[in-house]
Amino acid sequence: MQKIILFFLVLFSQTIFCTTKITETEKLVAICKVWGFLKYYHPEVAGGKTNWDNQLLEKLPKIEKAQTKDEFSLILENWIDDLGPVKEIAPIAPPKDVEYFDKNFDLTWINNNKLFSKKLTKKLRFIEQNRFQGEQFYVYTGEGAGNILLQNESFEHPDFTNKNSKLRMVFMYWNLVEYFFPNKYLMDQKWDLTLEKIIPLAIQSQNYDDFYLVMRRLVSRINDSHTEFYLYPSPSAVRKQRLFFPAKGRIIEEKLVVTEILGDSLAQADDIKIGTIITKINDKTIKEIISENRELICASNEASYFDKVVEKILSSYSDTVKIEFLKDNKYITKTMTWFDYHDSHRNEFKKGARKKKEKFKLLDNNIGYVNMGIIKITNIPDMVDALKNTKAIVFDMRNYPNGTFEEISKFLNPHEKKFAIYTIPDLSYPGRFKWTSGSDSGFENKDNYKGRVIILLNEKTQSQAEWTAMCFQTSGNTTIIGSQTAGADGNISIFDFKGFNTQFSGIGVFYPDKRETQRIGIVPDIEVKPTIKGIQEGKDEVLDRALLFIETGK
Repeated sequence: MQKIILFFLVLFSQTIFCTTKITETEKLVAICKVWGFLKYYHPEVAGGKTNWDNQLLEKLPKIEKAQTKDEFSLILENWIDDLGPVKEIAPIAPPKDVEYFDKNFDLTWINNNKLFSKKLTKKLRFIEQNRFQGEQFYVYTGEGAGNILLQNESFEHPDFTNKNSKLRMVFMYWNLVEYFFPNKYLMDQKWDLTLEKIIPLAIQSQNYDDFYLVMRRLVSRINDSHTEFYLYPSPSAVRKQRLFFPAKGRIIEEKLVVTEILGDSLAQADDIKIGTIITKINDKTIKEIISENRELICASNEASYFDKVVEKILSSYSDTVKIEFLKDNKYITKTMTWFDYHDSHRNEFKKGARKKKEKFKLLDNNIGYVNMGIIKITNIPDMVDALKNTKAIVFDMRNYPNGTFEEISKFLNPHEKKFAIYTIPDLSYPGRFKWTSGSDSGFENKDNYKGRVIILLNEKTQSQAEWTAMCFQTSGNTTIIGSQTAGADGNISIFDFKGFNTQFSGIGVFYPDKRETQRIGIVPDIEVKPTIKGIQEGKDEVLDRALLFIETGK
């Protein structure tokens, strides 16, 4: 009988031990969240009264030794107590006339009973309820738009031989996104899961290149076409010159098709023409290159991702590149010499990129055309005078406009009308966002344009271009023709670290009825995508479809 009792006692103790033992990644995920929460919520930390980075580096070795929930929680409880008492000010009355947007807001992790004791959870909830209400020490909002910016942060390289130093930078960036990225809720992968996956990779990284590759992977998981990752060369690295293919291209059917020549003589030397099909770069198929860059390039949607991949494909740090072409149903491989935009061929590249394009013109059948990437505010009066009596105007926004939305919308709209509303971070309650009143377009104008308004869009239509399209849609007689836009509307927040520079969309941008634009983009009324055959025949199939719609109404 005693043996049976002893057996069950041992079994019970083992069961208790197994259920309370926690893994290193679980501990690090939790400490990341607690550290970030206290950074923006605790009065001593959010007010800048303690060196929060150093405190993290001091606590991490102790955290590493903790084996159970109780040991882990006690370290965090003592840490919070050491910061001093938090003055009770709850309940904090919400600002008057503020409507919250809470799809990003989630502090449910505080109730994690696997990792946190009831006492620790209670302390964290008390801090939330009595959170810091002054000017945040580490972040502030930019004038006007209200997007988040950094201050008083450490932008230095971590110690690449010290795992805790590396984790500090991962934690800092993760919490920046966790609390202040307006579109966090739209990510393909939950941000919590991204943290779980990235922590082991950061620990395993051994040097400058390894670590910043991990940071690139982390940054790229936010699914935002505004986001780039510019890696600064290691101080010890030999600087390499970036070289370029003498043309632009587009991915169609897993092939890269040349759409524009940038250097005429350079292209002619290798028989590169508009419509030339590229199937391999240095023995890798376009499909393989698309696949291998999935975790390294940040984009809101597939259309934007393909556009960014093309930019990567058509640049190299080697002056000779092996390329396979498909011509007349035969595969031809040749080694090309690529060039720097800034070397002796710079004038040719500039001429190729700046071939004369008209700001606006009159097409056949009394149809106007405006190139939104070229026209400027000073050109608007002449454009209005030339096109005001046309039966339709095509605004080509497959480019980036020059701030002309306001003046053009005054011409198009009979009345002032709201076209966008926004969400901005609430620094008094980090993680929460609030709706703003938004932006209006047009004014009372009985002489507004009476013809059809056609907008051409594609994956190049991003940010201000998408916002401008929203603005023009209020005219009441607008048709969108083309394909999915970049899905990154609004302004950007830029973060410049010593090792890299990155950014993300600073505010949430919505239609007045609260329809989303992030990731979705501006949805075309008539979808049209260029084809390989159309490009080879020199056609602009999107513009052609617009002209057909103007003539037939369908």
